[in-house]
Amino acid sequence: QVQLVESGGGLVQAGGSLRLSCAASGLIFSINAMGWYRQTPGKQRELVAIMSSKGSTNYADSVKGRFTISRDKYTVYLQMNSLKPEDTAVYYCNANVVTLDFRSSDYWGQGTQVTVSS
Repeated sequence: QVQLVESGGGLVQAGGSLRLSCAASGLIFSINAMGWYRQTPGKQRELVAIMSSKGSTNYADSVKGRFTISRDKYTVYLQMNSLKPEDTAVYYCNANVVTLDFRSSDYWGQGTQVTVSS
């Protein structure tokens, strides 16, 4: 019913920048929160940044001041600056979507790899 397609991952040196994008499409009535999570092997998926439909944001302490989340209707972005090797992970987009049948569900993107070399 709803698809989230991510782009923008890749390999970057420490101190560099990347911008992730995630576009939602399908039977969408509205989208509540949209956000980014990340996961490394053997660890649980963790919240990186999230933005509500009204624009309020929340960031993991580890990325405050370096990452910025923004959104444009059905697309969410993550601008990542001053990247560190510990930011290396698979980044997943998440959206809480109200579909045309007025049901609310969480949807996930396929994940995009971000690798920061030292």
